[in-house]
Amino acid sequence: MEHLYVISYDIADDKRWRQVFRIMKGHGEWLQYSVFQCRLDRQRYVQIQVELNEAIHHRDDHVLILDLGPVDSVSPHVTSLGKSFEPMKREAMIF
Repeated sequence: MEHLYVISYDIADDKRWRQVFRIMKGHGEWLQYSVFQCRLDRQRYVQIQVELNEAIHHRDDHVLILDLGPVDSVSPHVTSLGKSFEPMKREAMIF
């Protein structure tokens, strides 16, 4: 079962920020500078945690993972000011 996650990060070093950004691009949709939304099953959720855990410096960096719940039943209410926002669409993903 997939869950919808919002993942944000505050990385103190530009090189590590780019590394975290590349990790996130492989798992979700970029919303803002350091914010992604991701549809992840349990295996991909664990995988992204491992990759991020290895990339960050725990004393200097911070990653927040917000679980919005099962994709099939979550209906997030989003208020967007400025640029438009579209929730992730359910579609097949090929790895």
